[in-house]
Amino acid sequence: MNTLPAPAMQYFAPDAIRAAVGYEDVVEPVARALADYSRGLGESPVTVFAPAAEEGDVHVKSAWLPGRSVFTVKVASWFLERSRRGGTPGSGVIAVFDAHTGDLRALLEDEHHISDIRTAAAGALAARALARPDSTVLAVLGTGTQAYLQTLAAADVLPLREVRVWGRDPSRVRRVADAVRARRPDVRVIAAATAPQACAGADVLVTATAAREPFVDAGWLTPGMHITAVGADDPSKAELPAACLARGDRVVVDSRELARTHGDLARAGMDTAPLPELGEIIAGTEPGRANDDDITVCKLIGLGVQDLAATEVALRRLGEGTSRPRRPAAAAHDL
Repeated sequence: MNTLPAPAMQYFAPDAIRAAVGYEDVVEPVARALADYSRGLGESPVTVFAPAAEEGDVHVKSAWLPGRSVFTVKVASWFLERSRRGGTPGSGVIAVFDAHTGDLRALLEDEHHISDIRTAAAGALAARALARPDSTVLAVLGTGTQAYLQTLAAADVLPLREVRVWGRDPSRVRRVADAVRARRPDVRVIAAATAPQACAGADVLVTATAAREPFVDAGWLTPGMHITAVGADDPSKAELPAACLARGDRVVVDSRELARTHGDLARAGMDTAPLPELGEIIAGTEPGRANDDDITVCKLIGLGVQDLAATEVALRRLGEGTSRPRRPAAAAHDL
């Protein structure tokens, strides 16, 4: 029997991926993927383990969706030892397989970049769906990659005029603030002395830390605030205590299944069954914010379908090989 040879597997290196695709390129594809997930389409299994305990974890996230030509398996890790040796703490690869034959089609050594940008895209979607449209002040608790990218993503969808950054390390706060200013000189960026000062009167709050215990005080929340919580993405982490979640007039998750076992809601013992998913709000089957005074919370764990959507965009842009007027935001270069 004559058979045609399978197309050669393509390999893409970290710097090529970072130059080709940014969070802004994947916002709408991620929106469609989240909506499909919340319709019950495809599968998006997750495995998390921590070979270096608090200093290193690994997330394995896979996904397929009906009608897609490929499926993906991602191995994304975060190790402090890697940063001590001069690299970024995040690393990993995404394997892309033919959805009809199962053949390996591409290997993207993205060093966590695709995970970073699809998370920022989800944050943009959460802010667009749940924050007050006239929100002008953003508070950011954290000084890592998501503190930076979530700020830029929120500034794209909201009329932000001021960003307040807080973290335990003043040098890292300055680094994030400088990077945001370089990208968005139209926004005033200040270093907050304390977390309560950052939150006071803010319209939007982003929590993007590696906290193992909840640290956000319910008293820091004010009527009309929207909170996007992205830091606690596995069973060992939490940022928002039960008191904060109880103040939420609208609590939204990216996945009811994952939120039941991962992060803030799991730590608080909150029943996720009645909660809306972000994909349902995007699809219009669930409402978002009801009133200007509502406190809204969106807890993001991160789904493999987001990786699938962002990887499809990355492969397309890498195949086009077109130059960009400005390199996309990437922690490896900007922070």
